Amino acid sequence: MLVSSANTALFFSSLDEIPAHIWVELSCSKNIYFHPAFLKSFEKNHTNISFSYVVLLDKKKQAIAFASIKIIDFYLNSIKTDFGLLRRVGESLGVISAKKALKLLICGNLFVSGEHGIFIKENQNKKEIIREIAKNIHQFINSNHKLKNQIDAFLLKDFPLKSLSIANELKKSGYHAFSVEPNMKLEIQEHWVNFNDYLGAVKTKFRVKAKRALTLSKALSIEEVTFQNIDKQLPKMTGLYEKVAGNATFNLGLFNLETYRDLKKQFGNNYILKTYWLEDEIVGFVSGIVNEKSLDAHFVGIDYKRNRTHAVYQRMLYDYVEIAIQLKLKTVNFGRTASEIKSSIGAVPENLTMYLRHKKTVKNKILKLFLQRVQPTPFDQKFPFKK
Repeated sequence: MLVSSANTALFFSSLDEIPAHIWVELSCSKNIYFHPAFLKSFEKNHTNISFSYVVLLDKKKQAIAFASIKIIDFYLNSIKTDFGLLRRVGESLGVISAKKALKLLICGNLFVSGEHGIFIKENQNKKEIIREIAKNIHQFINSNHKLKNQIDAFLLKDFPLKSLSIANELKKSGYHAFSVEPNMKLEIQEHWVNFNDYLGAVKTKFRVKAKRALTLSKALSIEEVTFQNIDKQLPKMTGLYEKVAGNATFNLGLFNLETYRDLKKQFGNNYILKTYWLEDEIVGFVSGIVNEKSLDAHFVGIDYKRNRTHAVYQRMLYDYVEIAIQLKLKTVNFGRTASEIKSSIGAVPENLTMYLRHKKTVKNKILKLFLQRVQPTPFDQKFPFKK
């Protein structure tokens, strides 16, 4: 543990170092993404990533804010084809290099879309706190000679529109804002008691499409993954996940599915994990978490050959909807990727903004020009619901 010179922030290199009273003072565990057991499951199972944590204190030395930061090696080849032009521009401007990794400090969850990097207690000056967090992150790096020489850039990720009036304070600290792929979000209507109510709410064209997917996927059987049976299934699930991750246009890192074991142990039925079987073979899986009144979809795995014949992915999307209805939740957060097919289910885009700053002043000015050209991939938004 380190203490900032201003004595307003504490820095920890492991969750185990954080005293229990801090979690009590923050009272942040209701949001699952700031529950210490959730954070620990990611730290424990990703030893290739350097994890650190910042806790801000008020004048009474009470914890009032928390930030989760990671340090990763970001490789240029993790950017796929639709980003290729920007990649070449960035390389030519010297902002990024194909020859060596960019050492990137990230505030946020690497593996989940959304505003999950910074927690601020109620009744606080949030603009002031986010400035303090940015300042203390830089101080944390500068206090470590090794990190000071290694870190190339700082990234704070995934702020929705409602948070931009606060997050834009980062611009005063030299950060540049840019838009990324949106989180696709479905509102669950209160009068939907079961999945048939959802089907009755969509237009005929989309209802026919849904019923066709359900017919094609009828041969699939679905099994709940538990802490007791997960070990048998993880190897095959990992292979299916890697196929999906390999097709992604952008990855900050590969998720270690061993994390699921800890999440199931800690959160039980609140962590959704199901496998899809065709006879005696796993052909897909879904994962997600119940966070307050939302079902947040996490990673999926798909056997793409079976997907064509048995509509595996479409079935998964409809199953997320049905689970949310059964649990009487208010929203399904489907996350990024495959935005068009998710919109055909009824999800609408929630725009997200990231903030990036290069350590070197000249490169940071060039970075601003580079980021102005970064735009989310356009897609054909569907409107399946009746008016």
